[in-house]
Amino acid sequence: MNDSSALNKNKFSTKELVLTAMFAAVMAVCSWIAIPIGSIPITLQTFAVFCALGLLGGRNGTFAIAVYILLGAIGLPVFTNFKGGIGALTGPTGGYILGFILMALLYWAGTKLFGHKLPVSIALMAVGLAVCYLFGTIWFVCGYSNGKTKMTFMGALDVCVFPYLPFDIIKLVLATVICSRIKKYISI
Repeated sequence: MNDSSALNKNKFSTKELVLTAMFAAVMAVCSWIAIPIGSIPITLQTFAVFCALGLLGGRNGTFAIAVYILLGAIGLPVFTNFKGGIGALTGPTGGYILGFILMALLYWAGTKLFGHKLPVSIALMAVGLAVCYLFGTIWFVCGYSNGKTKMTFMGALDVCVFPYLPFDIIKLVLATVICSRIKKYISI
């Protein structure tokens, strides 16, 4: 392989750029669709992350998630409850949003190593979700425990993970079913 073909392989095509931007927008819209069940609502945000990875693959899905997070970081109201800015990312629940990057990087590396078969994709998304939960929960404990109040790891799991886990499993299953059907008919 010569140097110019290696460079072209690393470049994004126009189609990839458009799909990356589109999925960043889809993540924003899905984060706005919320069912309040306490201090942290149920959203379709993780569903959009699963779809971005399932349809775009590891590389483009990771970049779509990064664009989504960067849009929120600069202040656009793309996060749940129309929040944006660094404060949304550095707050107690910001670790779950930042954990999407870890989920995507794990998916990208896993598909490079093990391929793109459906069982591999499902397993990588499930492990990625667990990593996102772990990172977000540790972040929540550190952000919530501010000297006056303390939060235990189990307490954070009770508040931030256990109520949402069944919904996220349903979102993962729906996303993989939808993505596998879409991929049969559309070349993405």
